[in-house]
Amino acid sequence: MFEKGEKYYIEIYNYITSFYPMSKDSFDQMLSASSCKQLKAGDVLVDSGDVPSKIYMLNKGVMRSYVRLENGKEVTKSLFLPIIILASFDALLNQSPSNSIYESLTDCDIFVLEYFEFKALCESNIEILGFYAKFLETLICEKDKKHIELLTMGGKARYLNLRKMIPNIDNLIPQYQIAKYLSITPVQLSRIRSKL
Repeated sequence: MFEKGEKYYIEIYNYITSFYPMSKDSFDQMLSASSCKQLKAGDVLVDSGDVPSKIYMLNKGVMRSYVRLENGKEVTKSLFLPIIILASFDALLNQSPSNSIYESLTDCDIFVLEYFEFKALCESNIEILGFYAKFLETLICEKDKKHIELLTMGGKARYLNLRKMIPNIDNLIPQYQIAKYLSITPVQLSRIRSKL
């Protein structure tokens, strides 16, 4: 399905090999097991209660994962920008219902790969397995870093850190979505922005 030179090919290859060296043959094997999907802003990829079976790679657009509390409040766990792999990993690995919702904030292009097909590729291809191991290690470190930020940094510092990571974040998604990600109110975000 994927030919060399196709849209996203080079960007995805560079992303994958930033974790672990991979030959073009192994990379092509992994991509050929994938399918393309387009999402509109507001589409839900994984809903709370779904038992996920897929891994996704975001190639264009912005997505988020969030949880909805009993009082109806939404807490954004992660923002995703290209190119990145995403899934409700806890639910996927345990084959249990997801407690998170994965939603597109803008129109998005994604690749979809069945998890068990990917696992079979890992069993038959050491390069794909090596990539997967390094990816999971990186994911664990990023989650720990975000948890430490929430515990130790104030709203202003978290906002400045987010802008450092994603300089154009204010132009990508609505302010209330940024506030949810930072675990502050839109009013607090407005005050922070007005003092910069």
